[in-house]
Amino acid sequence: MKQYLSGDEAFAAGIRLARPEVVSAYPITPQTIVVERLSDMVEDGSLDAEFIHVESEHSALSCAIGASAAGVRTFTATSSQGLLYMAEGLVYASGGRFPIVMMNANRSTALPWNIYGDQRDSLALLDTGWIQAYAENAQEALDLALLSYYIAEHKDVSTPFMVNLDGFILTHTYEEVDVPEQADADKFLPHYETENCFDFEHPKNMAFSAGPDTNYIFKYKEHAALLRAIPVIAEAEQKFAEIFGRQYTGLIDTYKTEDADYILITLGTIAGLSREIADKLRAEGKKVGVLRIRYLRPFPTEEIAAAVKNAKAVAVLEKDISFGNAGTVFTNVTSALQAAGLNIPAYNFIGGLGGRNISHADITDIFEKTEHGTERVNFIGIEVQK
Repeated sequence: MKQYLSGDEAFAAGIRLARPEVVSAYPITPQTIVVERLSDMVEDGSLDAEFIHVESEHSALSCAIGASAAGVRTFTATSSQGLLYMAEGLVYASGGRFPIVMMNANRSTALPWNIYGDQRDSLALLDTGWIQAYAENAQEALDLALLSYYIAEHKDVSTPFMVNLDGFILTHTYEEVDVPEQADADKFLPHYETENCFDFEHPKNMAFSAGPDTNYIFKYKEHAALLRAIPVIAEAEQKFAEIFGRQYTGLIDTYKTEDADYILITLGTIAGLSREIADKLRAEGKKVGVLRIRYLRPFPTEEIAAAVKNAKAVAVLEKDISFGNAGTVFTNVTSALQAAGLNIPAYNFIGGLGGRNISHADITDIFEKTEHGTERVNFIGIEVQK
């Protein structure tokens, strides 16, 4: 069924189709619409779930952990300072291998106080053991709501999943979205089952302490589970395509990269504008392409290296900065190039901080600077002092 929905509403529609049994909710801009719509669904009976109002984001994730430990499918959502407030709970959820799904509306972090969208919130917490995906549009947001449960709950993964939507640019922008029928969603997503929960018939120890002699084993298992998510993502997307007719491309998607001399690597909604500029430059005879990272964890090390191996140079455009170094995405990308033995010049472009617009001219300039060479780290709109 075609509906005209914002990114937030589309994601809520996808969560309804996934049939979570517990939704723990605390509102924060620009995420609030997601839990508002889910509360409407619980109220009108279209979602049979326990909707729990909590007093903080920390409590929202704590509630989701408790519900997951009790053996039910759970959901929560947050943004920005709320995600940072959850930080303690994030490692509890991943360390406990609770397959919670959480939507994060990417938003700038304080100070200065700002409600607009950049990606510093989720990227600051990239190493907490969660799967992280970044949607480009409302349709992908809805589809990731279903895909995330399939992947997170898979017996080989059992890892929490954070789906990220660019604040306002995606969360509040309306698009036509194909909302699946419940019967098809039920066919795609199996009934929730897990061995990682309380069972009074077969008691087990959960959330225990582990000293130096065993702690590292649990951490290795967390790492291995994220790597095992890679084939599960492919499995989930293939099944999704068979049922819904929409095919996704795994950890990355590429656009005109096969013969490109210069490739722009980015994530989230800005990929669409980047492709538009690539088309314009192609018409002028410049061989450029765009690579969108869909998953930051597990990181697409081999996929990125394979896609850019013949390029003369690459640029990484991100709405994030790891202060005192470079962009977080950039350091991950250059690590991938190094691991593959690729000696390709790579340049980092930091833009969109605090919701600042990234324009046609900005992206055109990125391709030009990548062709002719520039500083290693470039803040869009600011001349870096040497």
